Amino acid sequence: MAAPETTASNAPEISVSELSNSIKRAIEDRFGYVRVRGEISGYRGPHSSGHAYFSLKDAGARLDAVVWRTAFVRMKVKPEEGLEVVAVGRLTTFPGKSSYQIVVEQLEPAGVGALMALLEARRKKLADEGLFDAARKRKVPFLPRVVGVVTSPTGAVIRDILHRLADRFPVRVVVWPVRVQGDTSAAEVAAAIDGFNALGPNGPAPRPDVLIVARGGGSLEDLMGFNEEAAVRAVARSAIPVIAAVGHETDWTLIDHAADLRAPTPTAAAEFAVPVRSDLLASVAELDARRRGAARRLGERRRADLRALSRALPGGEALVAGPRQRLDRAGAALAARLRGAVDARALKLAGLARGLARHSPRAHLAGLTERVRGVAGRLRRLGPALIERPRREAEAAARGLVRERSHLARRRAERAGDLQNLGARLGRAFADALAARRARVAASWQLAGAVSYRAVLARGFALVRDEAGEALRSAAETREGQRLRIEFADGSIPAIAGAGSGDAASRPVLAAPPRPKRARGGAGEGQGSLF
Repeated sequence: MAAPETTASNAPEISVSELSNSIKRAIEDRFGYVRVRGEISGYRGPHSSGHAYFSLKDAGARLDAVVWRTAFVRMKVKPEEGLEVVAVGRLTTFPGKSSYQIVVEQLEPAGVGALMALLEARRKKLADEGLFDAARKRKVPFLPRVVGVVTSPTGAVIRDILHRLADRFPVRVVVWPVRVQGDTSAAEVAAAIDGFNALGPNGPAPRPDVLIVARGGGSLEDLMGFNEEAAVRAVARSAIPVIAAVGHETDWTLIDHAADLRAPTPTAAAEFAVPVRSDLLASVAELDARRRGAARRLGERRRADLRALSRALPGGEALVAGPRQRLDRAGAALAARLRGAVDARALKLAGLARGLARHSPRAHLAGLTERVRGVAGRLRRLGPALIERPRREAEAAARGLVRERSHLARRRAERAGDLQNLGARLGRAFADALAARRARVAASWQLAGAVSYRAVLARGFALVRDEAGEALRSAAETREGQRLRIEFADGSIPAIAGAGSGDAASRPVLAAPPRPKRARGGAGEGQGSLF
């Protein structure tokens, strides 16, 4: 087969990497920083590394884009699928895929329409989560003791709020300073709301009863910090009622929907937070006057009723005439009944006296004395018989105990002889068993010495080990310069393998040292195997 024809060319040969690097330098030099307008496509959120990858497209082309993690955390406008933006960054290539891409450092909405669409999509998402439901909004306390304000400490807003609060109802105000514009505005507002909620009721800083989140007017871009999800979610989860006062009356932000109350201006927020003190004092004075008048009229009415009731009551003599007559009759009846009761008690007492005479202690004591005399006579007659019988029984029991003791002594002597015979037999059996066990141990020790590798070493052989102490069974397992350890019967020496250690013809022979004479069965022959 003919060789393919080669066409001579003066173009130098370059590698793929050189060509890719040349294209990369050309593109980066020509397009250092660019502003590209397009629609975000293929965005699935930040990668696990923190970087974000997506594409910018329009009607005729598509451009890969990447946002590094450090730039992503600083972005005011985050990438969202379908959002039309202006991306600011530098154009570069990715040699691994032979593609080019833009490294985005900043994102801007492509006009107010796109920003409004972004806010509408975000509003719908948060509304679907229930953050704007009217059922979760709480009533602002009528007369708070402490008012917390989240705003910039250097603007006119805080001065207007403090001035309005001082005019209406002076209360304690705690200000949490934040930035109301910029990349960190939303995070600082969220941290301030969470910080107020974290205050304890008896801590060094008082816990506010109501919060005011305020800012002056501005453009839609200036108010973007109050449209971020972080700020909206912080307002929604606040346990303290929140009054939102961002911008002018025509300005609306997402925290206005999540707040418990929306004020058109910061001054109006101060008016919503506290009532007018003078109006309260006037209302209290009016209520106190009405209370005093009602009490006076009630007292007059009660006195008139009492006078009418007193005129309807009968006189004192008429009231006590009937009870006085009933008392006289009851007194006469009581005297007659008392005399009859006394006579009946006297008769009953005379009968009881006669019964007591029959059961007097003297008569009872005389009867007991006679009974004691009779018992004493019986005891004098029966005494000798009662003592003699127990004495005979005790003597018979003593004779039985003596016979039982002699029987127990004979049994104890017989048991002692039996125990001596058993001890002698046990000693002889133990000596025989011990001799048999010693013979078996001696035989086993002789067998272990016969199979021990140390017996092989004693016959003039040597055992070669490597650096790890493993036994080497062939020359092929060694390498040149390898450190070895050769073990003889009386010890071990270090060695180094020479060149061509794997070849038996070229391997040097190490002579074993002379073997010292030692008695057969010495302490050097331990039990074990060769490997």
